[in-house]
Order: sequence, then C-alpha cells, then structure tokens
Amino acid sequence: MKSESNVGNQLATTDPCGFATDHVISRDGTVIGYYQIGHGPGLALVQGAMGTARNFMQLGEALADSFTVFIPDRRSRGLSPAGGDAGGDDYGIQKEVEDLDALLTKTGAGYIFGLSAGALISLQAALKLCAVRKAVFYEPPLFVNGLPIALMKRYEKEMAEGRLAAAMITAMKATQIGPQVFNVMPRGLLELLTDKMMESEDRNAGSGDITMRMLAPTLGHDFHIVAEMNGKLENFRAISADVLLLGGSRSPNFLKVDLDALEKVLPRANRIEFSGLGHSAAWNYDKQRNPDGNPERVAEELKRFFTGS
Repeated sequence: MKSESNVGNQLATTDPCGFATDHVISRDGTVIGYYQIGHGPGLALVQGAMGTARNFMQLGEALADSFTVFIPDRRSRGLSPAGGDAGGDDYGIQKEVEDLDALLTKTGAGYIFGLSAGALISLQAALKLCAVRKAVFYEPPLFVNGLPIALMKRYEKEMAEGRLAAAMITAMKATQIGPQVFNVMPRGLLELLTDKMMESEDRNAGSGDITMRMLAPTLGHDFHIVAEMNGKLENFRAISADVLLLGGSRSPNFLKVDLDALEKVLPRANRIEFSGLGHSAAWNYDKQRNPDGNPERVAEELKRFFTGS
C-alpha cells in the first residue's frame, strides 16, 4: 500500500516545474489526468495508495533523460477527480487497467513501473495488455499468507462513522508500514496525534497539495483491489513481458514473502533488493516527510532494465 516512516508522507511533493499535463478518457468516460516529462521510449509510473502522481516527480525527473515519462493520477485523486467515487459500484482492478490502457494507447508507451497497490494494477495490466513490453513491480501487496480481513473491515466501519484518524491508524496496522511506534503507543494517543497532524496539513497545504484527509477515502479503493487480487498469484504465470521485481531490505517481511512467491511464478523475472531502503524508496525524498525516499537509486535500476544495459 503506502506510507512508511511518516503518516504525512503523501505531501512530500515537488513543484511539477517542467512537467506538461494532459489527460485521456477511460472506457467508462472517467478523465485520467497525467504529467509528462522527458524524451525517449514511453514509461508510465503507476502510484500506490495514499499518494498521487506528484509523489513521483523526483523519480520522473531522474528518468527524463532516457524516457518520455507519463505519471497518471489514478481516479479519485489529483488530476483525475472526475471519478470521485472511483467509478461507482462496479469499481475494481478492471477499471484501473482500463485507465492505464487508455494512457498507453494514446502515448504509445510500452514500459510500466508500479508501486505497491499500483504494482498490483501493473501486474494485471502486464497480464491483459499487449502494449506492455517490459514491467517493473515494486512490492505488490499480494498477501499470499492471508489478508488482514478484520482490520480491513474495521477501516471501513471507522470511515463510515467519520472517524478518519482511527481509520488511518487501522489502515497502517493492516499494511504493517507505519512507523515502529505504532506497535507500542496507546491507540487513543495515536489517533489524537494523527488528527492533529491532519489539521496541521490542512492549514499548511499549498496549491496542488493533496492532503491525508483528501486521500483517506481512496484507501478503501486500494483495499478493494488488494482483496480482489488475493489468491490470483498463479494467473501471473502467463505474463510474457520481461519483468523486474524490486523491494527494500527495510520493508515489512510480508512484502518480501510476496515477492518470493511472485518470483517463482513469473517466467521472465529478475529481482533486486535495495539495501537500507524501504517501501517508500521510489517516492520523493524529503528530509522531514520522507527521509527514506531515494528515487535516484530506483531510477538507476529502471534505466538499466528498460534500456537493457
């Protein structure tokens, strides 16, 4: 899913100076906006949960000397607000793949990089879309050892009750990617601190920033995708594209187990683990909000893989 060391990491964005913006229309009429930068073969970056396209600005800049980089905002966030309910009752992985298909069709891009829940979307796209020639998946949350169903249901209940801070804490516990303090601090105090953090974000958010309060409802969409894709591991044996699997040594163990299982299934996959990095390595580096970000290091491996060097 997404955030790792800091609940407020989704605001670790840079001014998208130098990025063009455009949009495509998905099959169901949803507008999908995207940023574009660089020159060369087309590469699409697919975001995970609790983030927007702007979290990939530094990664896009690091790749722009070798690729034309397209960074779509998934429906319900950022440049793609038209699908405010993520497409309605029929929302699912198919909608997300259709959104990506529209982008690849318009731009001619044949390379994709997916992070977390975005890696699940990218996996399905590599399985279903002939346009995908090469793909990189960074820690897709397959939960091969079982879904945290009780916590996912608790998140839904807390969101329905309007208990946003409580829902955010539950989501972090479900995905095991909150800071270690989550495991020892009393729940009530965590909720209070999270609520204060959201209030501070709301006050200090600049133009174009997407706050935690705005993104929190989209976590339900990503949990929906995770649940839908659970148990589908064997399907990916049919992926014919060349694949690179990425992960961090500091990421939660369940994501490493998921990568182990996926590596055994994919017929044409290599794998790299970044020493000292975690789940948020591909996001913008920010000393305060995401000190674990190292998009330049991630970009190095993407360049090697996609260029064949």
